[in-house]
Amino acid sequence: MKIEELDISENDRGNDGVNQLQIVRADDAKRVLVGAGARILFYPTLLYNVFRNKIQSEFRWWDEVDQFLLLGAVPFPKDVRRLKQLGVGGVITLNEPFETLVSTSLYRAHGIDHLVIPTRDYLFAPSIPDISKAVSFIHKNASCGRTTYVHCKAGRGRSTTVVLCYLVEHKQMTPVGALEYVQSRRPRVLLAPSQWKAVLEYSRHRQHATTNSPSADAVLITKADLEGYHSTFDNISSKQLVVMARMVRARPMIARLSCLFASLKVSGVSGPVSGRLPEARAC
Repeated sequence: MKIEELDISENDRGNDGVNQLQIVRADDAKRVLVGAGARILFYPTLLYNVFRNKIQSEFRWWDEVDQFLLLGAVPFPKDVRRLKQLGVGGVITLNEPFETLVSTSLYRAHGIDHLVIPTRDYLFAPSIPDISKAVSFIHKNASCGRTTYVHCKAGRGRSTTVVLCYLVEHKQMTPVGALEYVQSRRPRVLLAPSQWKAVLEYSRHRQHATTNSPSADAVLITKADLEGYHSTFDNISSKQLVVMARMVRARPMIARLSCLFASLKVSGVSGPVSGRLPEARAC
């Protein structure tokens, strides 16, 4: 009987392996087909977006989502100077290489940091580690008073995925609330099912990390500390631990110096985006 059970177990594992292999092959095939379609449709859809941007005032190339955050379409080389004038100090590109129109060297020549996260168009989303990297990039720039421009091809799906995750983590919004807010700022945003799934997964991941990780503003003390040191050191095992929240909320001096250094390193930076932005037009 034991041998038969082991044989069944091995067969089950073998079937699972075959199923997983079939799923991987199907995903690879879908990725290849979507990639081919994205290459074919890139320039026609780009020209369509440029045309609508020229004739429709509400069809803006980028929109201000937060004080230090812009969401929009793929920039052209002549847009880099304009972005710099708007206070942009960082750009996140979620395009694949064939979709990218501005090189990293050109951004750097204007004192703009460039984070590249190649993500296939239409049906795909950035990975959770890549989203975390992008969210940290946005937050670091915002902490230093610098605006980040997040873009894909049209500023609808891939880039919106990153922006929603940033709002969920640093603006304490729910995924649904963040989506509704971004749609109010840029009505044409549209997420694929995999992109919305990535936002929900990122939100659950952050909630789990917050629940199970002690806060950086927490101090670990023993119950004996609260009771006036009545316990003896010989009975350490009986001590109960208590986590007390610190009331200090000031930013560490190192972070302040880091922001100061970053601001001094970039010359010719105009102030942050304030008020309503001028209408953005494609070149």
